Amino acid sequence: MEARNDAELKKELDATLHARRELGDEYESALVDSFLEKVEQRVDGAVERQVRRHLAEQQMVVARGARSPQSSDSFGERFGFGIVSLVLAIPLSGIGAGISGLPGLLVAWGGIVGVNLVQAVRLNPSLFSRHRKSSQNSDWED
Repeated sequence: MEARNDAELKKELDATLHARRELGDEYESALVDSFLEKVEQRVDGAVERQVRRHLAEQQMVVARGARSPQSSDSFGERFGFGIVSLVLAIPLSGIGAGISGLPGLLVAWGGIVGVNLVQAVRLNPSLFSRHRKSSQNSDWED
């Protein structure tokens, strides 16, 4: 199914680029927004499927009387998220750089880094709180 979605997304990108060539620069922003909306819908759909699957797995565990898993995080999920992030970074970088040059590229990569940072904090909520606790404790000790 993913290969089919990738092929459909590639067709969408090709159609967007073709339309841009025909319509010119004045429609570029609208075309890019439309394409990015389609990419966002695909990502949202994939995330929604993952969440539903995860909730169903947790309900199965609870229904069987076992304790719920503390973390659904696995190396495969982290690795997959990283790969998907990098794969999406390629067209987003091209679109951002093509439209606005370096500022567009920086915005695209800022978004990519932000999404990965949110994912890292989601998987490890104490990632930043440890630093704050240790700095707060040192303030109280003085």
